[in-house]
Amino acid sequence: MVELSDSVRYIKGVGEQRENLLIKIGITKSEDLLFYFPYRYEDRRTPTKISSLRVNKVGEKSLIIARVAAVEKRSTNRKKFTVTSALICDEEGNTAQAVWFNIPNLEKTLTPGKLVSLYGKVEFRGLWQITSPELEVLDDESDANLGIMPVYPTTSGLSQKMLRRIINSAIEAVLPKLSDFIPENIRKNISLAQAIETLHHPSDRSVWAEARKRLVFDEFFLLQVGFGLRKRMIESKAAPNIIPGGKFNSFLASLSFSLTAAQSRVLNEIVDDIKKVHPMNRLLQGDVGSGKTVIAAAALCAALDSGKQGALMVPTEILAQQHYARLSKMLPNVAILSRSLNTQERKSVIEGLKTGEIKIVIGTHALLSENVEFSSLGLVIVDEQHRFGVLQKQSLISKGFPLMHPHVLVMTATPIPRTLTLSVYGDLSVSVIDELPPGRQPVETRAVSNSKLANVLQFVKKGARLGRQIYWVCPLIEDSENIDIASAVNRCDELRNCLGLRTELMHGRLNGNMKNSIMQEFESGNIDLLVSTSVIEVGVDVPNASIMVIEGADRFGLSQLHQLRGRIGRGAEKGWCILVSNPKTPEGGERIEAMTQTADGFKIAEIDLKLRGPGEVCGIRQHGITDFRVADLIRDRKILLEARAEAEKLLDSDPELKSEPLLLKAVMERIGTALDIAGTA
Repeated sequence: MVELSDSVRYIKGVGEQRENLLIKIGITKSEDLLFYFPYRYEDRRTPTKISSLRVNKVGEKSLIIARVAAVEKRSTNRKKFTVTSALICDEEGNTAQAVWFNIPNLEKTLTPGKLVSLYGKVEFRGLWQITSPELEVLDDESDANLGIMPVYPTTSGLSQKMLRRIINSAIEAVLPKLSDFIPENIRKNISLAQAIETLHHPSDRSVWAEARKRLVFDEFFLLQVGFGLRKRMIESKAAPNIIPGGKFNSFLASLSFSLTAAQSRVLNEIVDDIKKVHPMNRLLQGDVGSGKTVIAAAALCAALDSGKQGALMVPTEILAQQHYARLSKMLPNVAILSRSLNTQERKSVIEGLKTGEIKIVIGTHALLSENVEFSSLGLVIVDEQHRFGVLQKQSLISKGFPLMHPHVLVMTATPIPRTLTLSVYGDLSVSVIDELPPGRQPVETRAVSNSKLANVLQFVKKGARLGRQIYWVCPLIEDSENIDIASAVNRCDELRNCLGLRTELMHGRLNGNMKNSIMQEFESGNIDLLVSTSVIEVGVDVPNASIMVIEGADRFGLSQLHQLRGRIGRGAEKGWCILVSNPKTPEGGERIEAMTQTADGFKIAEIDLKLRGPGEVCGIRQHGITDFRVADLIRDRKILLEARAEAEKLLDSDPELKSEPLLLKAVMERIGTALDIAGTA
């Protein structure tokens, strides 16, 4: 008897060799086979007569049932390359030819007189020919496997025919043992077992659609229940009561500008949260340049007012230095912790955090080190949070234990579509800064081909004469034999020689002190042109930089291009972003077009979601949260909202799922680790 959790090798037709092939496509347990769904289907309900054959369109194939009249196997000039051809004939006397390449002993199966079913691409070469068709040998026509056939993602050595047999064996052996974990009053009309079997073997589109809807709902419902459990678990923890006071008020009064209405609204939401004795767990979204840093600084002031420590974690050394340079002027007891500190400096900061002498620390991944301890961590802020993994963020948050759970604010300048927010950050409260501060200049984005590079150089030279500073971004640090694009190193030398501007090079391999020194020189106006890789993507803020050239622009992701563009247009002058490329793929062309059509980060995010998928957009694919087997976040938005509503209703009445043990078990098994439901969050 095979159980759901048993190794896939115990399913009929698998064994050790095929088990290794199945592991390659992510199947390890018997249960995995049930949820390994087709990515498309082939309609083989009606065989085509040879007399009715026509040349197949792209992606189209034909099904022929006929008898083998003659078989020939021949070798070719290519070593170990054989061709087996069979002349087939139907009962009306019409003939066609079937051809296979490099299939051993096929001629022994295709003996004359055998009735066969062939499915493949049809061509006309003086005679109708079906190339490399799927083959079934039949006793009579009633044995033909007619119907809508599933087509699965597979791997070399594992044919569709074999994979179908193995999945059918699993359906027969273990599907009856699968529990329906959705509460009875929430279930759709179709059972879980029916839905799974239908998705593998649909009889028609309407039945398939109903089955798919049930499974989409299940995936979203499990995730939303998981988020709900995590949210309630966090809310049950004790958090420090942070009350804004003198430092908070003085900070806001010292600003040389007024907060926008959106900034004020968001700050009020954060203050309302941190006043409570349960942890804030909030996501702050704001497009590039919308003013998230000032909100973070105000929240850190509130922590200081209540005698608590605050930590701001950022993904890059450049961004850490930039935040430190600004916040250390605004706030007392601020330190920076990054890998560029020498041993003594690092030791001093770590000791200051442990004793509580240092109240605010800004750092990179260095904050996650085991020897970093806090005396009273009350507020954790993670900037550009999609750059950090779930477990990394949890590691920093846990440094507030065992005394109390710190309040948590995660920030992103990569706007996230609402559907994606619900499905990836469903346990977080969400704040959005949806307006830019007054005075932000629009950025004009133009796309040009590589052949127009000389014109771009003239534009850059003219801008420099007018006192503007320029970023020139390249996708590579050094030249590559495989990619015909100028590297940052070579382009820097060329631009320095041909433009006569004060030009410097920046990339990720430089040590932290060198990067900081270059950025300080650029900010001070001592560098006209900064040639860089995407290392300047986040946080860099030089108001006089108003021109950006992105070379090989089609090689960058859409959100990355938007982030890079956000580095300019921050001062009094209009910004210009020049995208230089010859896109080699349709997706590359779509990214360039999107950049020239809109500067709205949320519209950019929607397009990016369609092009790349949710896991790539949010940087959480490695955690399995958006690796849905059936659901599609773009087409299934209504079902997501329905599943969320049902999950909230259930958890309101049964917060610990005591009445639904099967559902709790399914949540823990499928997404518990990804959400750290059972952890110390």
